[in-house]
Amino acid sequence: MDNTEEYLFEFKGYNFERSLVKMHIVGSADDFEIRDDDVFIVTYPKSGTIWTQQILSLIYFEGHRNRTEDIKTIDRAPFFEYNNHNLDFTKIPSPRLFSSHLPYYLVPKGLKNKKAKILYIYRNPKDVLVSFFHYSNWVAILKNSETFENYIKMFLDGQVVGSRWFDHIKGWYEHRHDFNILFMSYEDMKKDLRSAVLKICRFLEKELNEEVVDTVVKEATFQNMKTNPQANYNDIVKQEMGVRNNEGNFLRKGTIGDWKHHFTVEQNERFEKIFQREMKDFPLKFIWDINEE
Repeated sequence: MDNTEEYLFEFKGYNFERSLVKMHIVGSADDFEIRDDDVFIVTYPKSGTIWTQQILSLIYFEGHRNRTEDIKTIDRAPFFEYNNHNLDFTKIPSPRLFSSHLPYYLVPKGLKNKKAKILYIYRNPKDVLVSFFHYSNWVAILKNSETFENYIKMFLDGQVVGSRWFDHIKGWYEHRHDFNILFMSYEDMKKDLRSAVLKICRFLEKELNEEVVDTVVKEATFQNMKTNPQANYNDIVKQEMGVRNNEGNFLRKGTIGDWKHHFTVEQNERFEKIFQREMKDFPLKFIWDINEE
């Protein structure tokens, strides 16, 4: 049953997707030249990466907002360690946007000069787990966990791309003073996208007029992204990674609290116990339900 090794590549205690990772980039990340106006979106997988790529692309590029330029978000904010389309990062004009699932200790050292900015998006881990479960069972290059119970074990053991969720978020938070970083929750973005966009703009020191903010918010809604091939990864996943069936969608639900439809009472209690132990005294707030204040 366990073919985890086949699709994971472990480097310095962190799991990459074996067939996609560009080890020459990861191995020499320390020497990667960071520019002062670079922006990195950092997430644990399935925490709103693509959504944030779209938001930042809309904030930075007028041609993206008015759809006059047909450049996909995966090329506007390419994945640093996966560089899916083998872009020459040195030739991208400033300001450059990058996306990454890297832990704090594998990102380029240049980010520690605190001029470049990092936006860390986090999401409640039960919804992350559910999203990851569906994604893994859909995408051919990931391990099909067969049952939800199996997936919970894999996720809690860190036998997934991105390793242990707890280590990822705690590592970044504990080292936040080394970086110029803003933590934002997926759920807060979901509940009030406009406020989230304004907060991101303040952090990025981008002044947008009301009308432009309206456009960013409108274009970044889940429904609009789902129908916009520039903003979702449906075609990329199907053509470049392969899928097990054509029923799935890259952007599946994008809700808060979907975990309630998957976890049994026993599974939830088990998860809660581990969460309480691991995240004791952790100051960031988690929202578990759409109706939570």
